[in-house]
Amino acid sequence: MDYAATTPLDPRVLEAMNPYFTEVYGNASSINAFGLEAREALEDARRVVAGLMNAEAKELVFTGSATEANNLVLKGFAFRKGKEKAHIAISTIEHDCVLNSAKWLEKQDFRITYVSVDRYGLLDLGELEDALRSGASLVSIIHANNEIGTIQTLKEIGELCHAYGANFHTDAAQSFGKIPIDVEEMNIDLMTVNAHKIYGPKGVGALYIKKGVRLEPLLHGGGHEFGLRSGTENVPGIMGFAKAVELRREEMGPEADRLSALRDRLIKGTLEIEESYLNGHPMRRLPNIANFRFSYIEGESLVLLLNDEGVAASTGSACSSRSLEPSHVLLALGLKPEEVHGSLRISLGKYNTEEDVDYILDVLPGAVEKLRRISPLAKRGRE
Repeated sequence: MDYAATTPLDPRVLEAMNPYFTEVYGNASSINAFGLEAREALEDARRVVAGLMNAEAKELVFTGSATEANNLVLKGFAFRKGKEKAHIAISTIEHDCVLNSAKWLEKQDFRITYVSVDRYGLLDLGELEDALRSGASLVSIIHANNEIGTIQTLKEIGELCHAYGANFHTDAAQSFGKIPIDVEEMNIDLMTVNAHKIYGPKGVGALYIKKGVRLEPLLHGGGHEFGLRSGTENVPGIMGFAKAVELRREEMGPEADRLSALRDRLIKGTLEIEESYLNGHPMRRLPNIANFRFSYIEGESLVLLLNDEGVAASTGSACSSRSLEPSHVLLALGLKPEEVHGSLRISLGKYNTEEDVDYILDVLPGAVEKLRRISPLAKRGRE
């Protein structure tokens, strides 16, 4: 129940990767036969991944992760434009790699604007327009939030950015391969995706860069990936990414329908627990993510109890789950710290079944009640 953190490698993806470890092992930058064979495979993979987002192959740069891609966007844009011209606007519910990149740039005296969201996690378009009027030249908004699953109206946001001459980036690491994305139709200039959220390998991501958009590279070396990401390409990982994308093209629609039904069943059953609440938008959400909060308990303790029952879940993003700090995403919705600490994220995937949902609905109420019995907060709240 923690597929938003990562997904298991699809056996068909592993099968597609295997030859590139032992047979087609050449360096894709070499001009000998081994290298040319690897280069041909890499470029085929580039076309496949770009195709799922309706981009041209030459607009796609492979990276080592979504985190690297997001850093390349924000820092590469800032360094290219310089401190006088680089004004970046992000939402208050971005993934940590965007949020912390922005905070780092702020320490280097770059101008950053944080745009708030409503109680469901939808962007305040009025605030965004204010930022654009004040000169924001790059806007970075997460497509579907990794903690609460809320999906933003990218087409509308992109139109607004372009009306003011700003570039629009979206972090689609959590949504790519789960719901349809068309970079042309949705007015996207830059987009981050990765493989391990769609049953592909870890250690490979990609960045869509619309023709004409310029970034300063962060890694310098042999000028790989159109001069934007030096370093020998991870051909086995990239081939796995492409195979995962091929499978997503075939399976995304039916899986989204099936997971949406499981998610809704999970939400309905969980909200029958006394003083439980759904975080995020009730309708505009990913098919596989449900985030709850329970009064008077700590989410970390609930996750550990569920783990003892054989259920793997989380309190939020896997990147920050070891931190005792309350989720910045849930705080941005206007929740109090004590409400945030009582949160639980359940994220479904293709190997989950109705029986899995029934099982968690069987063990979750007892786990919540057990924690409330020993909680001083519960005693005070119910007096």
